[in-house]
Amino acid sequence: MDDQETAIPSAAGRCLCGAVGIDLADVRPQVEVCHCSMCRQWGGAPFMGVSAASFVITGQDNVSVHRSSEWAERAFCRVCGSNLYYRFVPADHYSFCAGLFDFGEAVRMTKQIFVDEKPSFYDFAQDTPMQTAKEVIAEAAAAGFTFPEQAD
Repeated sequence: MDDQETAIPSAAGRCLCGAVGIDLADVRPQVEVCHCSMCRQWGGAPFMGVSAASFVITGQDNVSVHRSSEWAERAFCRVCGSNLYYRFVPADHYSFCAGLFDFGEAVRMTKQIFVDEKPSFYDFAQDTPMQTAKEVIAEAAAAGFTFPEQAD
């Protein structure tokens, strides 16, 4: 977080049926949006995620996890089907579906990724930094992560 952002101390969210609860602590007040084809296929729309310093998931026995690629997992409630989180496996980073929480005006959209995969039938009014798939992969590679398609 930059100097002008203050973490939200806590946030409680849940799936549609309430079988899974997620409690976040020190939430970044930022929503990042992914327009990739996998996120859109997973949820029928772009993925809007929030992250936090720590979290607790209750109703874990109702969580199903799908390994969607060699570096990612996506979770959903096995009772109602609500999407719960995206996990970037190499960094063990969780991004939780922003719609599970009632943030009111406390968060804002700060970044859009995989914009080169965004279909033309929607646009957001917010003016945010936008990255293509190639830029996202390059940024992750610069941070030390490797991907199977990068192997020699």
